[in-house]
Amino acid sequence: MLSISEKALKMPASPIRKLVPFADAAKKRGTKVYHLNIGQPDIESPKEALDAIKNNTLKLVEYPHSAGILSFRQGLAKYYQNIGIDVTENEINITNGGSEALQIAIAVTCNPDEEILVMEPFYTNYNTFALQNDVILKPISTDIKNGFALPPMEELEKHITPKTKGILICNPGNPTGCLYSKESIQKLGEIAKKYQLYIYSDEVYREFCYTDEPHYSCMHIKGIEDNVILIDSVSKRYSLCGVRVGAIVSKNKDVMASVLRFAQARLCSPALGQIASEGALDAPQSYFDAVKAEYIKRRDIVVDALNSMEGVFCPRPMGAFYAVASLPIDDSEKFAQWLLEEFQYEGQTVMVAPLGGFYATPGCGKNEVRLAYVLKEEDLRAAMKCLEVALKEYPGRV
Repeated sequence: MLSISEKALKMPASPIRKLVPFADAAKKRGTKVYHLNIGQPDIESPKEALDAIKNNTLKLVEYPHSAGILSFRQGLAKYYQNIGIDVTENEINITNGGSEALQIAIAVTCNPDEEILVMEPFYTNYNTFALQNDVILKPISTDIKNGFALPPMEELEKHITPKTKGILICNPGNPTGCLYSKESIQKLGEIAKKYQLYIYSDEVYREFCYTDEPHYSCMHIKGIEDNVILIDSVSKRYSLCGVRVGAIVSKNKDVMASVLRFAQARLCSPALGQIASEGALDAPQSYFDAVKAEYIKRRDIVVDALNSMEGVFCPRPMGAFYAVASLPIDDSEKFAQWLLEEFQYEGQTVMVAPLGGFYATPGCGKNEVRLAYVLKEEDLRAAMKCLEVALKEYPGRV
């Protein structure tokens, strides 16, 4: 009898995408759907990235080097050096998006049944990447009441066992928008050094920090250079989600030698995607300044609207382009589906991401949703009005 693997059976559906059939059905009925469920920016990609594709003179698109196109890695190294991260092109391996970067990072550092500590709620695909490598994600809860800040380090230490191999963080955070302080990151470094753990630092939202202080990377911590593995991507920074280009960056020579062997096994990352990404490195600071100002405006529209609704609480995120809100509802999965199947306000509805799928601890996030403020101002205001009306009409309101 034909069968599929136990691993395939365990593979979770994406909480971000599994409601898509209901959204498609709503659109077929003529309902306009505001997509706040997925981090797909509507911000235009930099002209420099698009021109790099349009103006290239290639007559043959051949395999790039498994580590990535040399000139791109050299340019990326300069980008990191300009923000105080001292790496060379030999300490960078280009990957098929940030997703593959983390998949490979886990694969080269962890054996089956070893553990990685992760702050929850977390980007749901972390769970998938761990499962693919037979690694256990061990959740450490954070609290919406304090904006999902890192817990005290003594609390984190309680979760460390002989099986613990590393700590995975996302800073700024997806799904929470939380931005960790320099002091918290430095304390995390002390723990990594004390217990000889890896820090897998997902920093794909680095350019979207809404404080006066610059982003503080785990790679800025002195004395733990070999412990840190940086996960990066051009998807969000340059609004280039579709080129599927990311990077693993580390000063650990053994890690990077192993990363290259894994990279060779999948041959290479996309050539045209790398060409676009290299072009994006020439985007002027004015591009980032404009994008940052736009996201701050959008954030404030969404957060202010949410907190004006009866029974809703939403901490003001200081990074990325996501907000998490607790709603006066019985179940966010049911609510999200109801929005698409049964609700409409003036021919419109909203698609949100239920937060339960971003937790590893059963039962958590049952009344929470993630909203991506990636739409223009007019659409966000309309979406918030829809949500306000929906919360009044939802039969499972509590």
